[in-house]
Amino acid sequence: MQSSNSSIPNWRKHTTLVLLALVYVFSFIDRNVIAIVLEPIKQEFGASDTLMGLLTGLAFAVLYAGLSLPLGRMADNGANRRNMVAICCGVWSFATMACGMAQQFWQMMLARMTVAVGEAGGMAPSVSMVSDLYPPHRRSLAMSAFMLGPHIGLLAAMVLGGWIAQEYGWRSVFIWFGAPGILLAGLLLLLGKEPGHGVFDKHKGDKDSRPFMTQLNGIIRVQGFGWIAMGCALAGMAGYGYGIWAPTFMVRNYDMSLAHAGISFGVAGGIFAAVGSIFAGIYCDKLANKDARWQVWMPMIGIVLSLPMGIAFLMWPADAIWMLGDLVVPHAILFAAGFSFFASWWPSLSYAAVSHIMTSRQRATGAAALNLFLTLFGAGLGPMLTGTLSDLFGETDGLKFALIVTLSFLLLSAWCYWRAATPYTQRMANLEGNTPQTSTDSGDAAEPEMNTQGAAG
Repeated sequence: MQSSNSSIPNWRKHTTLVLLALVYVFSFIDRNVIAIVLEPIKQEFGASDTLMGLLTGLAFAVLYAGLSLPLGRMADNGANRRNMVAICCGVWSFATMACGMAQQFWQMMLARMTVAVGEAGGMAPSVSMVSDLYPPHRRSLAMSAFMLGPHIGLLAAMVLGGWIAQEYGWRSVFIWFGAPGILLAGLLLLLGKEPGHGVFDKHKGDKDSRPFMTQLNGIIRVQGFGWIAMGCALAGMAGYGYGIWAPTFMVRNYDMSLAHAGISFGVAGGIFAAVGSIFAGIYCDKLANKDARWQVWMPMIGIVLSLPMGIAFLMWPADAIWMLGDLVVPHAILFAAGFSFFASWWPSLSYAAVSHIMTSRQRATGAAALNLFLTLFGAGLGPMLTGTLSDLFGETDGLKFALIVTLSFLLLSAWCYWRAATPYTQRMANLEGNTPQTSTDSGDAAEPEMNTQGAAG
């Protein structure tokens, strides 16, 4: 039974949430800031585009996605999650600074891979901690606050990172962005609070000593998880493809400089996505308290509303512009802002949904499994698919039509969330009744609507 004071918000809980959110901000910056300085790194080391693609994508994504699963299991099985996140933050921050000190390409590759190793232990334990800091009826808002990290990180990386590189060189970008993470790691150790596992759960779950693959199989077969994970994977393909290539589209379509396009897209994307994430968290908590299905309906609605905004951004006439002095501001940037607002709903609400349907001993592994789908499909396939389609469609409007095709994956994503509603509410009812399905928790049986072989069938 939870303590009488466990549900009372206090400065220590709020401080922990803020520190975890800041750690996530710098996690997102440190993994993505390399994109801003790709060209000077390539020129200095004389690397090919293939090697640069390996450095920025595959070398990071495979290590990050693979290691996050065992580290998530460690967090679920009793490790101090605050200490895990702090140590991992220190590791990836030192590795980020090492990227700026590399003198040869292999050193840069090794430092980049170490960033992935460190960050693999940051996301899943943090999601698990946030879920235990606040009661279920406040969890979506808390998760939305935590998930501001990518939106703030995008803004900082594109705007501040470009300025640092221009004024002080590409090596300074890594050193400037790596150093604050070391300070944050220390502050989290000193001021952060490990809330304990499952303090708000009726069914806390026992420490899981089964083989890792058996436990992971049980996580994947939890009712509703498969559909949510596939929804995230498909939305991630659209989102990462759009996010990586939209600034380049603006350069080509509006004849902008990369800095101009980066600032315009960064401001529209970062600020409106942050507002959308908080808006979704507040209203989802209110609606889901009345009907649990809103936890998956609301991200579905956000995805559906974001699609026409994204297409309008791509198709709006290039000569429709405002002039602010010498600054060109396309009318289409309003649709980019609208897309960011609605597309920001699904990430935080999906992680909150998964935290609801997992026991306290499954949450970190469940978040890591969800992150595996999002990283491998989204970050791994989305930008590559968009680039390949752009080459196939030709130079004139190839990128525009490639982005439209990539965004069409949002329709399949919305369908997955729709399919998730019924098994999700069944799982919630089982947990609320303190009688979770034995076969589901043990990984011996799958739900009838969704199995590991039929994610899209």
